[in-house]
Amino acid sequence: MRRIIAPPRVDWEQAVEEIGFTYHTIDGDQYWDEAGWYEFSLREIETIEAATNRLHEMCLEAVQTILDQDRLDEFGIPAEFHDWVRDSWDQDEPTLYGRFDLAWDGRSAPKMLEYNADTPTALFEAAVVQWNWLESRHPGLDQFNSLHDELIAAWTWLRQHGLSQLSFAATEGHEEDYGNVTYLRDTADQAGIATDYLDMPQIGHNRRLGTFVKPDDTPVDTIFKLYPWEWMLDEEFAPHLLTSTTQWFEPPWKMLLSSKAILVVLWELFPGCENLLPASWEPLRGDYVRKPMLSREGSNIQIVRGGRIDQETTGPYDDQPVIYQAHCPLPNLGRGHAVLGSWIIGDKACGLGIREDENPITHNTSRFVPHLIR
Repeated sequence: MRRIIAPPRVDWEQAVEEIGFTYHTIDGDQYWDEAGWYEFSLREIETIEAATNRLHEMCLEAVQTILDQDRLDEFGIPAEFHDWVRDSWDQDEPTLYGRFDLAWDGRSAPKMLEYNADTPTALFEAAVVQWNWLESRHPGLDQFNSLHDELIAAWTWLRQHGLSQLSFAATEGHEEDYGNVTYLRDTADQAGIATDYLDMPQIGHNRRLGTFVKPDDTPVDTIFKLYPWEWMLDEEFAPHLLTSTTQWFEPPWKMLLSSKAILVVLWELFPGCENLLPASWEPLRGDYVRKPMLSREGSNIQIVRGGRIDQETTGPYDDQPVIYQAHCPLPNLGRGHAVLGSWIIGDKACGLGIREDENPITHNTSRFVPHLIR
């Protein structure tokens, strides 16, 4: 694992915009950074792949344990939604994707920092933009990246099992979310599924039909929403989720995996696992990271080292319950602290995206840096 520094393509902005990547710069800060790359051996990629598959299997086992032990209260899920989440799991409602954030220095075992299991972004960058960069700059080399093909295969399987039409929804006016949803919609189109797009506020509910509806009052039978479940449960329409016939991607049971409470359950079930970090509801001995249970984009995080706060971020999640996870420093190979985003499509690890920042806490504008296999 090496961090290479090299000049970007002279026309890199035009090149990425031509493939639809319009948010390469966010709030004036460069988000897409191709002034170099990360380089891995095939054996290192196989290590990441194996760890990701293992973690995914452990997470599914953890969901079953949480439901068997009736621990949904620990995840902040209101009691009236418990049976609904349980039914989603028992009915094996399908999942499309997820992204594990890993800390890895290329030598010891990759460590799970968290699982973005409900609304992971940076998918278009990982699947398409860095592949376009590779073909342009390093033709003949490879990436850990079969995301595009696996997405189409996943949608094809769902179409063969009855999914013929699918709506996609995201937060109104959010360019990055819209870009990711548009890409996912394109892969569904390529799999033969009829699609349309809705801003979240356009979705209504028809009590007579017992389902969510589009602006023209036609039913929303199945929908992919890039909108977190914890926000959904806080909406005025939340009670209708319990009776509506609408099917959701990601399914309700995924809210168990998108909560950082899952880190505590995983450590209870698999203590000492080389791919996990100790996690608890109580402060740990030694250095640790304090994380709100349902925070996003690096908000309201504390890194405590030597008994003192070493790094801290602010944000809107300071009223959340918190978990404590042993601190695992992110590797810094000369240009910033790197988090490896290892993707799951269906039940298969199949792609890697790397975020890098001068600060040890990754946030929403941390740079995306491409990679290759040497």
